Amino acid sequence: MMKELLLLRHAKSSWEFLVEDRNRTLTEGGIQRAIAMATASKDVLNEFEIVYSSPANRALHTACIMMHEIQKPFEQLNVREPLYTFETSQLIQFIKSLPDQYAKVICVGHNPAFTQAVTVLSTTDLDHLPTAAWARIQFEQEEWKNVQNGKASLGLPKEILK
Repeated sequence: MMKELLLLRHAKSSWEFLVEDRNRTLTEGGIQRAIAMATASKDVLNEFEIVYSSPANRALHTACIMMHEIQKPFEQLNVREPLYTFETSQLIQFIKSLPDQYAKVICVGHNPAFTQAVTVLSTTDLDHLPTAAWARIQFEQEEWKNVQNGKASLGLPKEILK
């Protein structure tokens, strides 16, 4: 079965509070944008079997908003420490180690790793993946360890760009 990956960048986070990076919260605008993204992308997001999220507050909150808005069971949400990374190589290592039982996987996490991973794993040269936007990569390979040269499309609905 061919593999499909959706990389969802967390929504806009706040620098208002003096907390460690992983504890930063979403801004009110980020929350609204995550809701708008999930609503506008409901049909695409519901195609996926499992969701993995970084444990960082902003990523996990974005994942929870998405799950709630598209009415996906929270049992499909898995928090994974390796997704709290800004390094492309670590993100790709995580992706290539995904269980082959899943054909369609969503990962929620961080830039610059997400933007750069799209360029490395697909035929698309992406400059920047905005907050609360996603990149969907469809691969011809049947095992995660072999994914490469995928076809990418971006989830930048007008509703989330306001």
